[in-house]
Amino acid sequence: MIDRPQQSGHTWIWRKLVAPVVRALHRGGSPRRIAWSLAAGVVIGVNPLVGSATILTITVTHLLRLKHSASQLGVHTAYPLQLMLFLPFMQAGAILFQTDPLPFEKKELLSLMHEQPLQLFRSLWMWEWHALIVWLAVAAILTPSLAILFRRMLEHTRRQPYAIAAQ
Repeated sequence: MIDRPQQSGHTWIWRKLVAPVVRALHRGGSPRRIAWSLAAGVVIGVNPLVGSATILTITVTHLLRLKHSASQLGVHTAYPLQLMLFLPFMQAGAILFQTDPLPFEKKELLSLMHEQPLQLFRSLWMWEWHALIVWLAVAAILTPSLAILFRRMLEHTRRQPYAIAAQ
């Protein structure tokens, strides 16, 4: 049995994040495939096109024959980062393509994101496009780096004499 943390926050993290990945390893998933799936999910999860992560993940996991469940885990884990990185990607795109700054204040932008996302998307398409280019450049570096990190962690976990209790 794996010694699980007893604190409530750690237990939730264990149940929702760690245990599913470890179970996938024990079911015969290769560390390499799971690592690439997680990395793809995390990177897709931070893309600046809010609301596109699920469709992108399904498409990428299908095309690259990755583990969909591990990629979805990565996407949902990265969601808070997507919100935090939205404006920096938009601003980096504006700088890279030398366009005017965003026409909205941060508070107004976040309000529109939650209340009228389609209207916001129409208003911000040029900045979104530029932000996606920046994200693709970051993704080209970040995805293999995360895959290497996750693979090492998973290989270490696989070498441990662990047994996961069914939960």
